[in-house]
Amino acid sequence: MSSGKFILITLAVAAAVFAAAQLVSNNYLFFAGYVVLQFVVLATAWNILGGYCGYVNFGSAAFFAVGAYSSVFMHKTYQLPLPLLILLAGAVAGFVGLGMGYLTLRLRGSFFAIATLALAVVLQTLVVNWDFVGGSRGAYVIRPNTLDVFGKQIPYIEYLFLLMLTLAVVAIVAARTIEHSRLGYGFATIRDDELAAEASGVPTLRLKLIATTLSGALMGMAGAPFPYYIGYLQPSGAFGLEYAVNSIAMPMIGGTGVWIGPVIGAVLLGTIQQVATVTISSAVNLLIVGVLLVAFVIIAPNGLVGLITQRLKAKERG
Repeated sequence: MSSGKFILITLAVAAAVFAAAQLVSNNYLFFAGYVVLQFVVLATAWNILGGYCGYVNFGSAAFFAVGAYSSVFMHKTYQLPLPLLILLAGAVAGFVGLGMGYLTLRLRGSFFAIATLALAVVLQTLVVNWDFVGGSRGAYVIRPNTLDVFGKQIPYIEYLFLLMLTLAVVAIVAARTIEHSRLGYGFATIRDDELAAEASGVPTLRLKLIATTLSGALMGMAGAPFPYYIGYLQPSGAFGLEYAVNSIAMPMIGGTGVWIGPVIGAVLLGTIQQVATVTISSAVNLLIVGVLLVAFVIIAPNGLVGLITQRLKAKERG
């Protein structure tokens, strides 16, 4: 399928999702849908580095928080519109990703994973001691209840949902484009055998820096609207464990190394978590992630996409 056709299909699906949500006319659907779409972006962003390159990043929450606090800073300083804040947050988080990559990408395996986790701790300590963005006490972001769009008042949560839906489309199209490009093939050589890739003349460090920058930028963009969604931002919320855990678990459950795997994992796991939040408690969300992750590691170590592909190949051979 050509890239142009894929973009059109993705836009059509996004438009259908938004239209269906409008027809249901339930504000909670937009609140829950926003979270699911947010995880689609985060999981897809993680997959660019963790799935395509094979470098496991435990610092997803750090990039998400960088985007969120960039919005708080710009909101308090310049009162910029949210779409522009998202772009600026992506630039800041991408720059942080570039810096993190330059400092840590000479490490491999568990050493790299621990280094990314340390980055999250360092950034959280910085934010806790930065009074301008609220410090340890947090910061309030007061958003309007409605937004005027061409003379029509729409609930602000629908606006946030639409922005996150747009981000999800951008992330998915970017991931699919990378997967089928020369850049994606370069990432695959790093994942399969980095030493052999270096010996063959592949510029592995440059490619890894590109991956950390792109991954960090998308995660930061996902975090930028978060203060407007929640209304009150504090370090423990922005650097929450659920962002780091879900960003890893969702691609692993859906399938890493392919663009559709994180989307399937995020929609499946995110929907289950939202249902559990309403019916049981949000406290069980991480328990659900843990149980499903263990089950998939045993039953389908390559995720749902890998399991389906394996079954189809077995059927063809049979």
